[in-house]
Amino acid sequence: MTLNKFNLPDVGEGLTEAEIVSWKVKPGDAVAINDVICEIETAKSIVELPSPFAGTVSELLVEEGVTVDVGTAIISVSDEVSGDPTPADVRAPEPPAQPLYGKLPVDGAEEPTAAGSGSSPANAPLVGSGPKADAVKRRPRKNAPAASVTVNAPEVEPVQPRTPAEVTGSETAAVDNRPTLGGTITGLVNRVLAKPPVRKIARDLGIDLADVVATGSRGEVTREDLVSYQAQRDAELDKADGFWGKAGKPQDQRIERIPVKGVRKATAKAMVESAFAAPHVSIFVDVDASRTMEFVKRLKASRDFEGIRVSPLLILAKAVIWAAARNPSVNASWVDNGDGSAEIQVKHFMNLGIAAATPRGLMVPNIKNAQDLSLKELALALNNLATTARAGKTQPAEMQGGTLTVTNIGALGIDTGTPIINPGEVAIVAFGTIKQKPWVLDGEVIPRWITTLGGSFDHRVVDGDLSARFMADVAAILEEPALLLD
Repeated sequence: MTLNKFNLPDVGEGLTEAEIVSWKVKPGDAVAINDVICEIETAKSIVELPSPFAGTVSELLVEEGVTVDVGTAIISVSDEVSGDPTPADVRAPEPPAQPLYGKLPVDGAEEPTAAGSGSSPANAPLVGSGPKADAVKRRPRKNAPAASVTVNAPEVEPVQPRTPAEVTGSETAAVDNRPTLGGTITGLVNRVLAKPPVRKIARDLGIDLADVVATGSRGEVTREDLVSYQAQRDAELDKADGFWGKAGKPQDQRIERIPVKGVRKATAKAMVESAFAAPHVSIFVDVDASRTMEFVKRLKASRDFEGIRVSPLLILAKAVIWAAARNPSVNASWVDNGDGSAEIQVKHFMNLGIAAATPRGLMVPNIKNAQDLSLKELALALNNLATTARAGKTQPAEMQGGTLTVTNIGALGIDTGTPIINPGEVAIVAFGTIKQKPWVLDGEVIPRWITTLGGSFDHRVVDGDLSARFMADVAAILEEPALLLD
């Protein structure tokens, strides 16, 4: 018997330590190669560690909640499988994958009889599958016998005769309501999966299904997921009610001490380095975003964006990309060389960082090569980024290599702020809340949708003139999104 020890690997660039969050196995369990054995929390995210060995878990060498250095042995696995090769030790064969859109009948295949079709007729239409092969309706010949039918034609139930006006009206409605192929696929792929009873419960409780981490076997939100999410919300309210400690206790006994580690530790270090290494300068601009709000409303109603969450943040992200191309030095880095010299590295690509507040702290994952994405692709990327960050599944690679960051403080109802630049970058844009305010337009005071943009810049790279022109360009897109078509 050989005993293999698994050392904590470097799962991210420059990782030096990690905390064992939870073990997924225990001594005596049989594991196969690539089975998940534990979750670790690095300075950037929670990562699942797969087993590099197959065999039986001999010992867990590190307890949960303990932080260890890279290279430390955390588990030992023997190469023998404990017990007899019972079904518990051997993985059950995976069921055959079911096709997403069903299967079309093979040409020439015999049609099943009514007795063998079960409760579901063979020719029943399948939503999203498209027309059956050779199931094309043709105008019947005048002299054709009544019993003559096409081999693959679907069964048609007898209907009552309709007037020509009714026929014309129904055909027109069918053409108008037919979704585009892009809209159908987008809705199937991007819509949150959940059964109708679960959707009803979510509506009754006022829960947005996109905020719930899905644990169903097919990625759907289950009733248990809603119960867990609601319990978490209730617990937060209960904590608020009982937050203040008992008045009879001394104050030094009513202090909660929270260890600084993981994401919080990394964020604190990065912010201190940025604040004191890069001389910050901040500027602000008020923007009439009324046309952006109208544009977002049209996108939400568009069949091409069906099933995709669209918000003004999408337009701002596109505006930042557009403005950076016109003012390239905001998409750059200041690099100190070892010989005492320095250089400015202008990036001819955009890895757009989106600051995300998560239960584990602030994260800034970025969208790689955002400049190459269409508006729809960028919307999908933003949705995926938010869902992954909220679920705590953001990978270290997704948080490296950012070139410019956006922070959406308006989602919390804040007007503006002075954000700290993400290390390795020279600019960050704060997007304030959008609300109706009195605005002078063509000499008249009328209510308009107004927001405030705040930008912080590294003054070593971005001068006042450049920062002003960049912010003016971003504001111009929010005021008139049609400029993106130029």
